[in-house]
Amino acid sequence: MNAITASDTGAAVSGEADAAGRAGTMELGFFLTPNFSMIAFTSAIEPFRLANYATGRDLYSWRLYSPDGAPVRGSNDVAVAADAPAARAQALDRAIVCGGNGIQGFDHRETIAALRRLSAHGAEIGAVCTGSWLLAKAGLLDGYRATIHWVYASGLTADFPDLEVSEELFEIDRNRFTCAGGMAAADMALSLVAQDQGADVASQVTDLLIHNRIREARERQRMDLRARVGVAHPRLLAVVQRMEETVEEPLPCAELARGAGFSQRQLERLFVKYLGEPPTRYYMKVRLQRARHLLRQTSLPVLEIALACGFVSASYFSKTYLEHFGRQPSAERKPQTRESMAVGGRPRRRASALAPEDG
Repeated sequence: MNAITASDTGAAVSGEADAAGRAGTMELGFFLTPNFSMIAFTSAIEPFRLANYATGRDLYSWRLYSPDGAPVRGSNDVAVAADAPAARAQALDRAIVCGGNGIQGFDHRETIAALRRLSAHGAEIGAVCTGSWLLAKAGLLDGYRATIHWVYASGLTADFPDLEVSEELFEIDRNRFTCAGGMAAADMALSLVAQDQGADVASQVTDLLIHNRIREARERQRMDLRARVGVAHPRLLAVVQRMEETVEEPLPCAELARGAGFSQRQLERLFVKYLGEPPTRYYMKVRLQRARHLLRQTSLPVLEIALACGFVSASYFSKTYLEHFGRQPSAERKPQTRESMAVGGRPRRRASALAPEDG
């Protein structure tokens, strides 16, 4: 078994913090959930380790927790050994939940109780990747701004409609901090290091990471639309953006064309020229992709998802979905095996089934 032990992460022990920063060693706890995003976990922990290295001081110490203390497999099928079960977590300055694909089905009572207890005792509570979902489930984001990976954002807001979910790269709101996952975890951790120890230490760590700058929270999660779509025509891009904004109530192509200063025929020619298909087909793909995210990441009924993506009936939605993806919408709802969601269980090795941030 490919396993990483807690000692392999190079956790610090005790000592004095940098005089310019917070006094004493900050105690961190990383809570690993089944199939956690490995890149988000390592991106979150390394800036703290390198802060110790850069200063020659033990500014941070950390422990890894799993639901029952057993090793947990991450998104890349590598098992990470824990120091203790979540129920034994105590005296932490910061608790960080590391989530991944399938977090919606994770209902470990002891983990949720531990996070609530730590919060009640004054710990800062945060999450990387889909860990925000678990914090929302625990009621620990009530009254706070939060963010999550863009793939999961619509699902999170659907399941927790009162939650203030932003599209930011990361959010640090008082004693709560969340990020979109992936490399954004490094930017958030670097910002926390700067907050704790000062800009100079954070700059040293940034250099050690070969990270040319600390991205700001307000920067976008996704690639620029121009790069994502692969065209530079500004008015055509405006139409694509309008399509993405009006999934629930699709607009007629004639209206999209008028809004961008085109005739309908001009718009159709431009779509075929630059995007390889007419606007009606492209628009349908945008709606179906949104539906797929909702099917995979929420428990909303199929009819609600159909209506949220501009379809007039569940039957028409199912027929169109089958034609496009080659499978029924209900197939996206097949539960993961008990083995893959079990504590320390081995997830299926099907890369195509993993969400974009996993790996």
